[in-house]
Amino acid sequence: MKTNLSKKKQDLLERLIDAAEAEVAQRGLRSLKARDIATKAGCALGALYTVVEDLDDLITHVNSRTLRRMGASLREALPKGGRPVDALRALAAAYVSFALDHTRLWAAIFYQQLPEGREFPDWHKADYPVLIEQIIAPLSELLPELEEEALTIRARTLYAAVHGVVSMSIHGRYVGVPKEMLHAEVDALLDALARGLEGPAPQTPRSL
Repeated sequence: MKTNLSKKKQDLLERLIDAAEAEVAQRGLRSLKARDIATKAGCALGALYTVVEDLDDLITHVNSRTLRRMGASLREALPKGGRPVDALRALAAAYVSFALDHTRLWAAIFYQQLPEGREFPDWHKADYPVLIEQIIAPLSELLPELEEEALTIRARTLYAAVHGVVSMSIHGRYVGVPKEMLHAEVDALLDALARGLEGPAPQTPRSL
């Protein structure tokens, strides 16, 4: 979030984010209109543009807030101690719950499209790691041979596998699983992936 604003403008920005967040949560990303958001935040339309560049900038603030909330949910879900496999399954379950409970806000993170040639600001990019940072510790226990960069890539791959199943299910794609089965199917996926990462179980020597 922008931090170089006066207290008055920071307060206005928070009200605008609150109003935009409520609108996205209720109606989705495409419903946002700058004039409606300004009215709900109790300010003139022109005042909106004193704290954000445009509607895309405001949506980015909403998405950053959602990412931070998601990160908090994932951290809370991480079990204390136990097997790394259990940690990964708990994180996946928390991700599914967040996506189901806050579907429109969750979807807005991945479906916001900026105009061609424009990039997301650094303060927003700094919120991206919450999607994988909790995966890295348990994954490093399963794959201690991986260097840091390779471990991060593997964490992204694992996240992408879970996210793909969740996204296709929530958006009703033909190959998506029914929403009521999403938790069970993602858990089965994580169990299979984690067992593969752990490697084959040691063979018990046969008696002669």
